[in-house]
This record gives sequence, structure tokens and C-alpha cells, in this order.
Amino acid sequence: MLALMGSLVSLSVGTSFAKRLFPALGAEGTTAYRLVFAMLMLMAVFRPWRRQWVWADALPLGLYGVTLGVMNLLFYSAIKTIPFGVAIAIEFTGPLAVAVWTSKKASDWLWVALAILGLGLLLPLPGADAALDPLGMALALAAGICWALYIVFGQRVAMRYGGMATPLGMLAAALVVAPIGVFHAGSALLDPQWLLAGLAVALLSSAIPYALEMFALNHLPKNTFSILLSLEPAVGALAGWLVLSERLTLFQGLAIAMVMAASMGAAWSAGRSASNPN
Repeated sequence: MLALMGSLVSLSVGTSFAKRLFPALGAEGTTAYRLVFAMLMLMAVFRPWRRQWVWADALPLGLYGVTLGVMNLLFYSAIKTIPFGVAIAIEFTGPLAVAVWTSKKASDWLWVALAILGLGLLLPLPGADAALDPLGMALALAAGICWALYIVFGQRVAMRYGGMATPLGMLAAALVVAPIGVFHAGSALLDPQWLLAGLAVALLSSAIPYALEMFALNHLPKNTFSILLSLEPAVGALAGWLVLSERLTLFQGLAIAMVMAASMGAAWSAGRSASNPN
């Protein structure tokens, strides 16, 4: 449990720190840093070149990696204009949709309704404290769609390639995003101060969370892991407040709480279904 919470804290602090690089590198350059450095770290650890690969492996690993890269780019682009915790809550609709879609219980649509109601509080309704940037919300929602696809593709490559899928998926993600990052950030990516900052982002946002999550997965029941993972929007909102001084309105806080509750409910329901198949 402590390992998973450490993963959430590391990811949230790393992403909050990454947002501070946007004025110099943009969301595109920062995303490129994160994916390229994370790819190099994973390559050094897993050394996938020791395995025999064929061209038929390129499509499933490519789909997995491209989805990962686009998801990261969309999410970083979203948090340029909307609070970090709110963006995570919107993005969480992706895994929630996958959980409900694969469920056989009609009652699980209750969690969808709760999430939709929560997201409705983020719309510029009469009496709302502040309106969020529509483009930022749309980008976060698109990142959630990519997260749903990432889960589907990730399950397939994990069953086929095991841990080796991660570095090669990250390689595909880096190949897609790096040119975009270079186009937008240019020579600033070669500045030593930003290189060190990018390395820190990759460590905090990718390398450390991945290692801690792998440890937690081996020591926690799957549904317990999923329920605790649903705390990420709250941890992200706290990190955004402490690191970026992002303050949420009452409606935004309620929206995050409702999406978290929906995610936890879906994970709890899935756990019950798995333990009571009849």
C-alpha cells in the first residue's frame, strides 16, 4: 500500500514539476523529455535486444506505444490551461469506461452516471465559481480515450511479451512525440539546465512510479490496487496546490470527489464479480 501511495505521490509531484517547464519547452518539449529519458532508462533495465524479434511484433507494440505517446502529449497539453487534479479526474473516465464496458452487471452503470454528474459540475453552469478552458477539458477527455485504448492494447502485449512490452512501447511513444517536441521547443531541449530538469521529470513521473507500481501489483489484490489508484485525482490536486499554487473551486473539488467515487465503485464492483462469478 505504501509503495502504491509513493507511486502516486511521485507521479503527481513529477507532473506538477513538469508543468513548470512549459514556459521554456512547451507541453510538447516536456513530453518529449519525459518519454525519451524514460525509454532510455527502461531500455537499460530490460535490455530488450536480448530477445528475438520479428516484424509481426511491430504492429501490436506500435499500437501500444503510439497510444501511450499520444496520451501523454494530450494530457500535458491539457494541464497547460486547466488544473492538474481536474485534468486527472477527466482523464479517469477512460479506465472507468473500460471497467464498466467489460462488466456484466447493469448496476455498474450507476458509476457511469456518478462520473457524468461529476463532470457536469465542471461545465460553465449558472452559479459555477469559474469556467474551465473548453480546449483543455477536451484534451483531457481525449487523453482519457487514449488511456482506455492503452489499457486494451497494454493487456494484449503484456500477455504476449510480458515486461519486455514496456521498453518497446516507450520506444514507439518516444519516436512519435520526440519530433513534435523538437519542432516546438527547438534548441532549448539542448540547454543543460532543461536536460537535467527533463531527467528529473522522467524519474519522478515514469521510472519511480513504474517500479513502485510493479512492486504494489505483486503484493496487493487487483481490486485493492485499483481502488487505491482511484486516489490519484486527489493526490494530483494536492500536488497542484502545493507545487503550482493551483486552487480548486467548490464545484471542481466536488467533481473530482465524484469521479473518484465512481472509479472506486467500479473497482469494488469488479472485485466482487471476480470473487463471486455466480
